[in-house]
Amino acid sequence: MIDYEILKAIWWLFIGVLLVGFTIMDGQDMGVGSLLPFLGKNDTERRIMINSVAPHWDGNQVWFITGGGAMFAAWPMMYAVAFSGFYWAMLVILLALMLRPLAFDYRSKVPAERWRSSWDWLLFLGSAIPPVICGVAFGNLLQGVPFEIDATARPIYTGSFFGLLNPFGLLCGVLALAMIIFHGANYLALRTEGDLHARAVKVSSLSGVLTAVLFVLGGVWVWAGIDGYVATAGLDPAGPANPLAKTVEVVEGAWFRNYAACPVLWVLPVIGVLAPLAGAVMVRAGRYWLAILCSALTLLGIVLTPLGAMFPFVMPSSTMLNAGLTVWDCTSSQLTLEIMFFVTLIFLPIVLFYTTWAYRVMSGKLTGEYIEKNTHSLY
Repeated sequence: MIDYEILKAIWWLFIGVLLVGFTIMDGQDMGVGSLLPFLGKNDTERRIMINSVAPHWDGNQVWFITGGGAMFAAWPMMYAVAFSGFYWAMLVILLALMLRPLAFDYRSKVPAERWRSSWDWLLFLGSAIPPVICGVAFGNLLQGVPFEIDATARPIYTGSFFGLLNPFGLLCGVLALAMIIFHGANYLALRTEGDLHARAVKVSSLSGVLTAVLFVLGGVWVWAGIDGYVATAGLDPAGPANPLAKTVEVVEGAWFRNYAACPVLWVLPVIGVLAPLAGAVMVRAGRYWLAILCSALTLLGIVLTPLGAMFPFVMPSSTMLNAGLTVWDCTSSQLTLEIMFFVTLIFLPIVLFYTTWAYRVMSGKLTGEYIEKNTHSLY
């Protein structure tokens, strides 16, 4: 039997891996979708863009579904607060995600230009909205979420949807969009040629630099203007799931304490800054696989940086400080975490192997000639 506190830490790491996996895998096709109405100058180029991600986009949704399921099973209280407090934001994400399969399947059913253009814009919305809202959510986690927990352990959200759209949250949303565009543009640079390829290279280099600048700006903003949360007493890593048993204080510079205590964590924000700049250089040099690796590292560094800063908090409360949820006091039972742990050890490698195999089999350049020759079998 694995110690309870070790299981809690393992599941914090697992959920971090799932978030990174979702960002890298789904961020690629969402990045391509976000560029669709702007980078593709005619119907053939837009079909090239769509079919570059067509074999994988639906399979990549596994990471999103698995991440949500893991949060529900491992952190049920955090899941309850997030899906009640962020209810309208989650609803908008789900509505946007519903547009994607419709756009993929129906766009090429009718040859009319207006029909296809309308679906292109709907695919853009379905691709751009989710990362923006997820970025806004991360920005609000760093600032603290307005919720309380009553005597019956019932979480009560005290904020509003528009309260989430604060300046720092919006900055994080723009950063999230920029980094998935960077990732998608690198993938297009690898899979395309000609004028579309040249435009993808240009967008990649610009969005890589923009990603690094926005990430640095966000870090400076946190350093100078956002206080963090510290549990000062009553937090027991091996204890039961009772968030109200601890004492929490708001402390200036608290989100940098983990980095001061464990300097190796600085690797994460350094990767978040240097990887997009390196990717911008690599794509210009024609090293497209290295550019994709750099954009994947960019997403890893940017997603894990706030997780490392907030640990052990997963959702601090700005209105009832001791109600803030941590890795140690919002998790499921030891038996639940153990069962999920062994299930994950079995199935996660299978998902990784299949994904790798699928990308290897369905690779290569897409050309206008190939699209026209296979009009009736492609999107």
